[in-house]
Amino acid sequence: MFLKITSIYEKLKTFFLLKVLRKKYRRTGTCKGCGRCCREIFVKHAGGVIKEEDEYNRLKKLHPFYSYLKIRYKHEDGLVFECIKLDKETGKCTIYKNRALLCKLYPQEEIFMLGGVISDECGYSFIPLETFEEVLQKVNRKVQTH
Repeated sequence: MFLKITSIYEKLKTFFLLKVLRKKYRRTGTCKGCGRCCREIFVKHAGGVIKEEDEYNRLKKLHPFYSYLKIRYKHEDGLVFECIKLDKETGKCTIYKNRALLCKLYPQEEIFMLGGVISDECGYSFIPLETFEEVLQKVNRKVQTH
């Protein structure tokens, strides 16, 4: 009985992620506390990645989180930041209990949409919600109906 309830729960969760939230992956794992994700950060705001220092300076005035970031370098996709609240010796966040929502939700699947990858050492991973075969079947059905 417990397995049946778990199976139903997983199916509902997958449906919600796919159809309601329009996600493609399920995040699994836990943070290992290495701090790598705090050293190279792309920040998305108002539909796009922050690309210019002027834009970043305006955002710093709007929300305290942005003042925790320092520009490391400019990449072709946008500015790359590092968090000044990271203890470089321990790799731990110095404001962990009060960290920003962005940090609490990291990593999100959007990281892939920007061409990013998760380090092999990271405790998180992403599992596709649909297999390649399932996606291919959907595409074939659409092609056949048109």
